[in-house]
Amino acid sequence: MAEYDVAIIGGGPGGYVAAIRAAQLGKRVALVEKERVGGLCLNWGCIPSKALLWNAEVVRLVRDAAKYGIEIDNARFDMGKAIDRSRQIVDQMVKGVEFLLKKHGVDTVQGEARFQSPSQLRAGDLTVDAKNVIIATGARPRQLPGLATDGKTIIGSREALALREQPAKAIIVGGGPIGVEFAQFWSAYGVEVTILEALDRLLPLEDEEISAQLERAYKKQGIKFITGAQVADASANEGGASVRFTAEGAEQTLAADKVLVGIGFEANVASLGLDRIGVQVERGYIKTDGSLQTAARGVYAIGDATGVMNLAHVASAQGVMVVERLAGMESPPLDYKRLPRATFCQPEVASVGYTEREARELGREIKVGKFPARANGRAKAIDALDGMVKIVADARDGETLGIHIIGPMASETLAETALAMTLEATPRELGWSVAAHPTLGETVKEAALAVNGEAIHFITE
Repeated sequence: MAEYDVAIIGGGPGGYVAAIRAAQLGKRVALVEKERVGGLCLNWGCIPSKALLWNAEVVRLVRDAAKYGIEIDNARFDMGKAIDRSRQIVDQMVKGVEFLLKKHGVDTVQGEARFQSPSQLRAGDLTVDAKNVIIATGARPRQLPGLATDGKTIIGSREALALREQPAKAIIVGGGPIGVEFAQFWSAYGVEVTILEALDRLLPLEDEEISAQLERAYKKQGIKFITGAQVADASANEGGASVRFTAEGAEQTLAADKVLVGIGFEANVASLGLDRIGVQVERGYIKTDGSLQTAARGVYAIGDATGVMNLAHVASAQGVMVVERLAGMESPPLDYKRLPRATFCQPEVASVGYTEREARELGREIKVGKFPARANGRAKAIDALDGMVKIVADARDGETLGIHIIGPMASETLAETALAMTLEATPRELGWSVAAHPTLGETVKEAALAVNGEAIHFITE
């Protein structure tokens, strides 16, 4: 039996970050992981998918090389090598996390954890006693009626990330981040892609104008999508698979070589024995309070297991907050509306705060500032003209309510906007900032100026 200050179940971006921070604070820490540290994000999500999307961008640049005065004859694109490269990057990063855990003195326990009591876990042959336990087990794709995956023809994102040979045709069920990112990757390699989205637009959680601009960009790229598509079922057959759905009041069927199901998740908690300690699960996720404590004293839950913004960086922030508070520090509460989110399609989409519709539904009187990428010198120089920055502000007190970006490297530009939201900067203050020229960051400054009709390089409508 080993005794610890903190035991963490799950070594993903929530769990391993919490473990390292707890160790920095002088706590004795055990991290229980049944597979490899890094979790879904590092092993089968964020990192390998972004590696593949960079490959897709290189492929696009090669295809368009003549535009830049470069002639390339008989170019060949091997999707299998792109997959190999992504796996190599994953291996490197997993080893890096393992090194960090070891250097910080975190005891990594290999095995599947199960609660014996709120302060005791059983993992393999080892019993772990801890004053506090943090559940960071993440989430897995939910098997939806009529859309069960078989791992070969009807697949989830994990199988898609290991698919070495490109299909001729693919159907993607779900037009959220997973769907639009895989559509981008496959399309670059010549796959005929169709996205089926149940709601009325792609990326339905983003601002409506941002979604509309992405849809225009996808039409230009030849990526097909059908919104308002209510999928009934998908079935595999000898030649591939078919999907039945209803759109615009008519039942339709599409056939493809592969079907990717990119919707529906639930917490990885089935084997934890939560009922034994009184932890509640609602709608597939662990129920917590504002401090991320469960109904069991001393037991906390973070990350995708909670269903609160299923994003890696949110899980990390939650883990840090929990362990700092356990150490007696005044770690501030997380304002989830001020946490950034990004989708790595092309053009990229990134946002923080309220959409225009959300702000209006809250009863706020708003002002909006917009600045298009086509009016930015850097965007023109790199031939990335599809995009805009949109800032939603309170018309009475000037509070910045939301910042929404679509365009080149939006995920990187987002960093300054997330900082601005954290520091409660108003559009006027953002307009005072001086951005280096020529940079994409100038689009944020100009959009901020546009809130008050003061944009310099674009006529405000």
